[in-house]
Amino acid sequence: MNHYKFDFGPGIVAEGYTKVLPDTLYSAETGYGFESIHSVYGRDRSHERIESIVSSSKVSSVRTQLQDRFCIPLNAVFVLDVPQGTYRVHALMGDENTESRTSIRAGEGRLMLPPVHTHPGQWIEEQFSVVVREGESLKLSFSGAAPRINALEIMEAGSTLTVYIAGDSTVCDQPTSGYPYAGWGQMLPAFFKHDVAVDNHAYSGRSTKSFIEEGRLDAILSRVKSGDFLFIQFGHNDEKSDALRGTKAFTTYQEYLSKYIHAAREREVHPVLITPVHRRYFQEDGSLMDTHGDYIVAMKELADQEKVPLIDLAAQSKILFEEAGVEGSKLDFLWAWPGEYVHFPAGVEDNTHFSQRGARRMAKIVATSISELAIHPLSMFLRS
Repeated sequence: MNHYKFDFGPGIVAEGYTKVLPDTLYSAETGYGFESIHSVYGRDRSHERIESIVSSSKVSSVRTQLQDRFCIPLNAVFVLDVPQGTYRVHALMGDENTESRTSIRAGEGRLMLPPVHTHPGQWIEEQFSVVVREGESLKLSFSGAAPRINALEIMEAGSTLTVYIAGDSTVCDQPTSGYPYAGWGQMLPAFFKHDVAVDNHAYSGRSTKSFIEEGRLDAILSRVKSGDFLFIQFGHNDEKSDALRGTKAFTTYQEYLSKYIHAAREREVHPVLITPVHRRYFQEDGSLMDTHGDYIVAMKELADQEKVPLIDLAAQSKILFEEAGVEGSKLDFLWAWPGEYVHFPAGVEDNTHFSQRGARRMAKIVATSISELAIHPLSMFLRS
């Protein structure tokens, strides 16, 4: 079983760990390091202690060393070459002298933890599970107002319960090059404890039909194990008129959705249907226009027929956007002034795709629904 332990920051390496200095640049030879070292700094607080901590315990000594030394990874990415699989990541974060604020993402912007805030002299240990696919490395991106990473312990966790997601651009992992563009699926991992990994296979522009015909469902099915979950949200592109994607609500749309359900059940995987999240189009009376129509009705009908749990993201997002109003709801979508974001220099007015704020709010609805519907055992592993 692959097991890696990294001690971050300057100073002597803690016993049993591999040292990562602020200038440890990734190389194929070592298989680990920062993608870039231009914004990585480090501190050794061991000489700043007011009181000397003396202990005969080796564990305590190692712990003290890890707490004293850390890297400050300002929007930096740590890379580790690992075989494909699911990995449990144990992170130690904190600082003796000052508060810290750290966010950790994996791969293409998957939010793995709620932002971690420590007070002076406080260290927090957090765990999460992350999926690494074939041909990829494990990439952890650190950000925040005052980020810290003292240590990482990474080990294989093949038996971890996995939530697979099939969906479209409102769900998928959007690259950091499109910031603040995000799908709700990439925000979902932060709502689970380390007992659950999220493997988001959603892809922009796909419908129930094109997702299957491109082999994307087969890619999921080749990885699943008994007891896993398959979340399914389609509709936006099924409504298109082109032959590659378009389906009819009460015929082909339901037929293709049934393929996901039956394929999952054949492998003892639990399917969950999710109604398509609403677009941001308001009527004169301030209510939200329903652009999905029969597709929402058809999914609900199928869920009832097949006895499949259904998360009504359409209904919940409608409430959320109407509460925010015409102007306030822009914050949830990809709306920006010219020059506001580097990646959208001319500005953008997008009523379909989410900002990171909106994606987090959609993911929260999904997580809350898991609890309210008592979808077992997922509901047991939600972060409080």
